[in-house]
Amino acid sequence: MNIFSTPSFWQTTLLLICSNVFMTFAWYGHLKNFSERPWIIAALVSWGIALFEYLLQVPANRIGNSAGIPLGQLKVLQEIITLSVFVPFAMFYMNQPFKLDYVWAGFCLIGAAYFIFRSS
Repeated sequence: MNIFSTPSFWQTTLLLICSNVFMTFAWYGHLKNFSERPWIIAALVSWGIALFEYLLQVPANRIGNSAGIPLGQLKVLQEIITLSVFVPFAMFYMNQPFKLDYVWAGFCLIGAAYFIFRSS
């Protein structure tokens, strides 16, 4: 069975992308938006944002698991999405310079994807 052609794979992927956008803001957005506020305020705001992440991430993983996507593949898919969301976030929202290390990390994830998905 080719999981890449199943609607469940793409539902899982889309939900994981959306959840990761929320999580990236929850983890790092406070560094820009709440740097002058007490850490407890930043933590509570981040926690509120993370709630939305979980409302998308939990169904994504359940859909993927129910469709037969193995746990290791779900994890590697999440890591690929994490880097794909983080790099534009860091550059465009946090005004961080592009680093060649992002490319090397991407190549490592391509290797991880190859090894974890090759048996599908």
